[in-house]
Amino acid sequence: MTTLDHRAIDVDNHYYEPLDAFTRHLDKNFRRRGVQIVQEGRRQTAIIGNKVNRFIPNPTFDPIIVPGCLDPLFRGQVPEGVDPATLMKVEELELRPEYRDRDARVAVIDRQSLDTIFMFPTFGCGVEEALREDIPATMASLHAFNLWLDEDWGFDRPDGRILSAPMISLADPEAAVTEIEFVLERGARLVHIRPAPVPGIGKPRSLGDRAHDPVWARLAEANVPAAFHLGDSGYLKIAAMWGGKDTFEPFGPGDALDKILVDDRAIHDTMASLIIHGVFTRHPALRVASIENGSDWVHRLAKRMAKLANQSPRSFPDDPVETLREHVWVAPYYEDDLPRLAEKIGADRILFGSDWPHGEGLAEPLSFTDELAGFDAGDVRKIMRDNALAFLGAPVAATV
Repeated sequence: MTTLDHRAIDVDNHYYEPLDAFTRHLDKNFRRRGVQIVQEGRRQTAIIGNKVNRFIPNPTFDPIIVPGCLDPLFRGQVPEGVDPATLMKVEELELRPEYRDRDARVAVIDRQSLDTIFMFPTFGCGVEEALREDIPATMASLHAFNLWLDEDWGFDRPDGRILSAPMISLADPEAAVTEIEFVLERGARLVHIRPAPVPGIGKPRSLGDRAHDPVWARLAEANVPAAFHLGDSGYLKIAAMWGGKDTFEPFGPGDALDKILVDDRAIHDTMASLIIHGVFTRHPALRVASIENGSDWVHRLAKRMAKLANQSPRSFPDDPVETLREHVWVAPYYEDDLPRLAEKIGADRILFGSDWPHGEGLAEPLSFTDELAGFDAGDVRKIMRDNALAFLGAPVAATV
């Protein structure tokens, strides 16, 4: 690994939620409509929206996957003759207090030579899709989750080491604004929004629908950005059209065609909806990021928008590709073609994210620097630290 002369900021870290993350503070009127964890033989099972949910097959997270053990699989570099299933390694959850305890996690990020981490859900990334047909239960469940998150981790404690992103659903536009105000009052530095069409009564809405302008306006006014992290965006409905499964089960058996059909369509369409439906034109101070969605979508989206803008210039008051470059930060997969991404959006829009401690992430976060051999020292510092500060709207110090 490259030795850095600064402390890095890792924008893609995760906790493993306890069983009561969505229920500890849930309004009792939604106890049977939100997340329920039930005993099924000797196993705990999640029931969400009155259906068994396998987004996380073992919601206890015990045993838990070893960080980075699936690296060769996700690089597409499984050695010949090796069964990919043998790469999965697990350990007892009690060996890893840092997955659920803030003080233990701060000690780990010190050992990893990190300054700050952005924290995102694991189990929580599958809840909004499971509740899409019950908007009141969605809003109540995410509010309960945000209360838990602030209680156990804090959105932003005085030490500034861990920034936890509260989850915001836009399904009820008025309630979404109320939730934004709630998390801002408690110190949120960023928010987490699902990259997906917004569920609505009657039909879904684009993220760029003007009904959501009060949310974007408040975030822009507060200088707080939005992060779109990989999760269940409901896109397996596309796979179901081709005979595949319509439920997201990341660790279950699947059809390879499903992965080709769905791939990174959700983040591609999310960013397209924000740009083409004018969110950044109406809210020029708004900043957003794509976290753990790869970066191949950037090239496809830029090419398609450039062609469309040429065909229909009246539909684009601003250059859509320049809008992408100005307002969107990208945390790519570490195995992506990073120099090519820098050519497209600039090195100052690339974020470092390790996905720690997930099995498909990096065992050692700073090994991300191994992928930056083609960048000079100034751009390495941008990617590993300064771009995250710019995304947050924070001053970039000369030396840290």
